[in-house]
Amino acid sequence: MEPPIIKLIAVESKGAYKLRLRFSDGAWGVYDFSRDVEASTPMTEPLRDTEFFGRHFIELGALAWPNGFDLSAEALHRQLKAAGELRRDSKVA
Repeated sequence: MEPPIIKLIAVESKGAYKLRLRFSDGAWGVYDFSRDVEASTPMTEPLRDTEFFGRHFIELGALAWPNGFDLSAEALHRQLKAAGELRRDSKVA
């Protein structure tokens, strides 16, 4: 049996270059994109403009921006998990 495909289902701005990401498996975490922005590649350069950064959206379960830059939900989920930043809401009985 293959593991379920993880998709991004919600994104919420948390100031500067931080976004709260909610995944289809019920997990969530706040990802700091400062390092991505500081890398200043042709695709991440526009993200330096906080107004442009705020134009993020979900496309086919991935995080995307209008310039075509996107990040897969699986990669973001994996990075948050490796950093110990992936959370799950406790269920209330």
